[in-house]
Amino acid sequence: MSLLTDILKRHEGKFPKDKPGHWPYTDTVGKLTIGYGRNLTDNGLSEDEAEYLLQNDINAIVGELSRTFPWYRRQLAARQDALADMAFNLGMPRFKGFQYTIAAMEQGDYVAAAAAMLDSHWAEQVGERAKELAEMVRTGDYL
Repeated sequence: MSLLTDILKRHEGKFPKDKPGHWPYTDTVGKLTIGYGRNLTDNGLSEDEAEYLLQNDINAIVGELSRTFPWYRRQLAARQDALADMAFNLGMPRFKGFQYTIAAMEQGDYVAAAAAMLDSHWAEQVGERAKELAEMVRTGDYL
């Protein structure tokens, strides 16, 4: 089996020269593919695979929040999770653009932080998600 793995990696792996890792590409018959020939168009991901990716992404976003904002780890768990959910959804570059929310969180002004979250184009886009996360920030409690 290890020889088959080596052969498939050689034949199926697509690696852009300018950035490391695996990136989606369209194969020769028009199927969205990633990794070593995973046909996402027809096969998608299993629940275990999606969960594995989610946990990796959670670890990455929480790590970046912790490194970027020293006050993040001092927050209640519900507030940490609300901010992580928001940053996960937006991506860190866009999350960093929420200057009023970030400044209010750093000062412990959770009412202002929640209000700033809701006063955004993002809140219009995600609707109930924004309301739930803002309430978690405001109260420090899970809903």
